[in-house]
Amino acid sequence: MATIKLPEQLPSPAQDSETLRKALDGLMHDGKAVIKVLGHRNATQRKIIRETYQELYNQDLIESLRSKISHNFGKAVVWWTYDPPERDARLVKNVLSSKEIGTNELQVIVEISCASSPHRLLAVRKCYCSLYQCSLEEDIIAYAPPFVIKILVALVSSFRYDGEVVDLNLANEEASKLQEAVALKRFDQDHVVWILSTRNVFQLKATFEAYYQKFGNHLYEDIKDFGNDLLESLVKDVIACIASPEKHFVEQVIKVATDGWGTDEDSLSRVIVSRAEVDLMKVREAYMDIYKTSLDQLIKDETSGDYGAFLMALLGN
Repeated sequence: MATIKLPEQLPSPAQDSETLRKALDGLMHDGKAVIKVLGHRNATQRKIIRETYQELYNQDLIESLRSKISHNFGKAVVWWTYDPPERDARLVKNVLSSKEIGTNELQVIVEISCASSPHRLLAVRKCYCSLYQCSLEEDIIAYAPPFVIKILVALVSSFRYDGEVVDLNLANEEASKLQEAVALKRFDQDHVVWILSTRNVFQLKATFEAYYQKFGNHLYEDIKDFGNDLLESLVKDVIACIASPEKHFVEQVIKVATDGWGTDEDSLSRVIVSRAEVDLMKVREAYMDIYKTSLDQLIKDETSGDYGAFLMALLGN
C-alpha cells in the first residue's frame, strides 16, 4: 500500500511547472515548494509535470533539480522525479558501474528483480536497453562478480507468473532439493537457480514453509558457511525479498542504514523513494511490529531539513 498523499484539488501540470520554476529560480532554491509539488504527486502526474516543464521552459526538470539542489535532498528528489522503471534502471547501472560490487550493491539488483512485479521488471529491462544501448544481462555478465552472474542473470531475465497458484506437492519436492543444495553448500546449481528465479512468489513461499516444516529451520538460517559471503548474502536477500519484502527492507536495509554512528542516507532514501508508491505502508507496519517504535520517528531522528521533510512527505506526513 502506498503512503503518499495527493491534494484534493490538483493544480494543472502547467501550474505545478510554474511553481517548480519559481522554486528553482535564483541562487537559492525553495525546498518547501519543491516538496509541496513533487512530494504529493504520483508517478503518472510527475511524468506529465516533467514533460510540461520541458515544453514550457525547454529544460529537463531532472537537470534543473540536480543543478539547484544538492546533497541528500537533491539526490532523493531526483530519484523520486524519475519515472519508476527509469529510476530502477539507473540504480542498477550505478551498481554495475561501482568500483567494487559488494553485498550492498547486489542488494539493489535483488530488490528490483524480486520485490517488483513481473511487468515492472520487464519495464526496467526495456528502459535499461533504451538508456544504455545494451541489455541488463549483458552488463551483469560484463561487470558483476563471476560467482553471482548465473543467479543474477536468471533473476533479472525472469517473468514469473503473477497469480496465486500453489502446488503443495511440488513445494515439498523442491524444498528437499533446496535442502540438498544446503548440504552441499552449492546454491549456484542450475536447478536451484531455476527454482528461485522462475517459480511464482506464492509457490516459493509455500516451498520455504515446506522447508521449515520438514527440516526445522528456515531456509535462510541454513545458508551459511558456503565459503563465499557474497553469494550467501545474495541468496539470503533473494529469499527474504520473496518471502517478505517489507521485512527485508526493515531489517536488511533501514536498520543497517541507521545503526551505528552514521546514517547511510542513500540506502534510507532508496527504501522510502522506491516503496512509497508500492508497499511503504506495509514497511511501516513491519518496522513497528519488529522494533516497537515508528518508522516516522526514526526518520525524524536520523534526518533533518528539507531532506527529512521530503522523506516524511513520502511517508504521508
